[in-house]
Amino acid sequence: MGMPLEIEHLIPEAAGGSSDESNLWLSCPSCNRYKDTQTRAPDPQTGYLTPLFNPRTQVWTEHFAWEQGGLYIRGLTATGRATIQALRMNNDFVVYSRHVWIAWGWHPPAA
Repeated sequence: MGMPLEIEHLIPEAAGGSSDESNLWLSCPSCNRYKDTQTRAPDPQTGYLTPLFNPRTQVWTEHFAWEQGGLYIRGLTATGRATIQALRMNNDFVVYSRHVWIAWGWHPPAA
């Protein structure tokens, strides 16, 4: 809601991923840059290397929840926590943007 989305490879080409539609997804530029070639990241709670969230095969609400009225995303699972940390999904810029979106009634999304 504030920046154009771009196509990302769920499994990066550098890691053997294809450009088939089944491996593509829309992503904000920031998340896509932070993800880079990662497919796994450490879970900050356990330290174990964990697969990142795959929106084509996993359900968002099983791995993430909104906190503080939608300002922050909280990880409910190792995958959720690792994805939030790796993609810096609660960085200052996006939290500020969410604050504005909440004020305008655009956020959080309806379940």
